[in-house]
Amino acid sequence: MEPVILHVADYLSLLNEVLHDRVPSNEILIEGEVSDYRVAQQKWVSFDLKDEKAEAVLKCFATTWQITTPIEDGMRVHVKGFPKMYERFGTLKLNVQSIEPIGEGALKRAYDLLKKKLEAEGLFDVSRKRTLPRFPKKIGLITSRDAAAYGDFLRIVNNRWGGIEIDHAHVHVQGREAVGEILGAFRYFNMLPVEDRPDAIVLTRGGGGLEDLHAFNDEQVARAVYQSLIPVVVAVGHERDESLADYVADIRASTPSNAAERVVPSRADVKYELDMMMRHQEQQLQFVMDEYRTAADRMATKVGHILERERDRLLMMQTRLQDRAQSWLPALRDVIESSARLLRQVDPTRILARGYAIVRVGGAVVRDASELAVGRELAIQLGTGSLDAEVLRINGKGKQKLV
Repeated sequence: MEPVILHVADYLSLLNEVLHDRVPSNEILIEGEVSDYRVAQQKWVSFDLKDEKAEAVLKCFATTWQITTPIEDGMRVHVKGFPKMYERFGTLKLNVQSIEPIGEGALKRAYDLLKKKLEAEGLFDVSRKRTLPRFPKKIGLITSRDAAAYGDFLRIVNNRWGGIEIDHAHVHVQGREAVGEILGAFRYFNMLPVEDRPDAIVLTRGGGGLEDLHAFNDEQVARAVYQSLIPVVVAVGHERDESLADYVADIRASTPSNAAERVVPSRADVKYELDMMMRHQEQQLQFVMDEYRTAADRMATKVGHILERERDRLLMMQTRLQDRAQSWLPALRDVIESSARLLRQVDPTRILARGYAIVRVGGAVVRDASELAVGRELAIQLGTGSLDAEVLRINGKGKQKLV
């Protein structure tokens, strides 16, 4: 049988087909220690994956967007990918699809590196954190329905404040599916119409080690919390536990129960506040009433003093008028009587009574005979009665006979 002749490129292509068909890449995690970790042009990532004794080495290749966790030399990791013969290099490399640190040391180091990176980007800044509404109507809850955190949260919410709608997104809180499901839950809540969105999102789970909390320390989850359009409360484990999602959250709660306490008010606390507000309002109202009463009393006293002063002044004026009247009346009486005597003396009727008469022409008193003419009619006023006459003679001249 004649051998089949293949070009190098065809042979490498054949190898890749066989590797793809024979190696179940999606079902295999390769464990090893990272060495010679490099990033070229801020895009291409290459590193060696070796056993503890460094007797076996696997070349690995990836891009920066496939590496969601900070990696450095010396870390123990789980790597998922598929083998590929690269024509350019003629070497077998593992095309990395995902990589996760394992072991407390590697996880702690990855955690510290990512924390430093996110903090430098400002994801932890207090100035950007939002407050929660005092009385939420709807809460989005992201956790596992099988976790104790789920029951604890609902129990505390119902005990503190009833009637709140809980929109629960069931997710795994650890394991391979956790990160993707948590990211999907955030997308679900944030893509709701504004009127249907919850007032707050609560991301919670029970406590655990770094491996258990890996999903809450994932960079994608931290950025999802940061980018959420809805305020986020993160409550992971117990008070001593912490995650990167805690630092990014608008509100960090120590436990799932504490998250419920931070999100909804207590009936007892609200009742106490209302009672205190009512008592304060009553005190304020009583204070205002006392102020008005005091002002009214002061005004009444002032008006009383004014009226008393005016009464005294009127009484004094009355007394003065009486005193002056008593001194004025005799003098006024004397003046009147003197004037009356004078008037009586010049009264023309008294003069007429002695035989005198008043002669008038056309209503005017005649004082000089030269003012008259013969034949002129006269009106003569006597002491008693009056008569009309005609001028016959003036100074001996004129008619001889009187009419």
